[in-house]
Amino acid sequence: MTVESDLKHLGIAFTDVELGMVTLSEPLTAPQKQALSEQLKSQGFEILEEVNGTLIDKVKTLIIDMIHYKEVLPRTNYSQYISDQVHKEYNYLSKLFSSVEGITIEKFIIKQKIEKVKELLSYGEKPLKEIAYDLNYSSVQHLSNQFKKETGMTPSQFKGMSSHDRKSIDSV
Repeated sequence: MTVESDLKHLGIAFTDVELGMVTLSEPLTAPQKQALSEQLKSQGFEILEEVNGTLIDKVKTLIIDMIHYKEVLPRTNYSQYISDQVHKEYNYLSKLFSSVEGITIEKFIIKQKIEKVKELLSYGEKPLKEIAYDLNYSSVQHLSNQFKKETGMTPSQFKGMSSHDRKSIDSV
């Protein structure tokens, strides 16, 4: 049997099989992973997942770079931007990201944006309206609502806090 025939036999959707690498259409369920692992072991192969880890790291790095280090965020849909940069379908990336990280890409983006808002509020150089615009929020109210939902306080309350009470960006 070949790896391709094993995948078909187990009902696992894939888009490509190359020497040493399979591109799945969607992340494996636990039972699928177990069945595939057993099948591959019987042929002297094993599942190596570092490709997925590397892909997730690429997505996270892309998001962090985009939000924290670009002067201007792309004015495009984030899902399209990420998909274009990583050269993978967004649905696949989204399922993989959620299964590995335990949160959605959207939630990760929100967390990073809120950390950027905290940073900018700490500097005190920009009004909230400008921060909202720079981070592609539809309005100051939308930013404020999301900020409160994530932190439990309004941007004004946060701005009034002492700096030693703030959470490091690395703890997200």
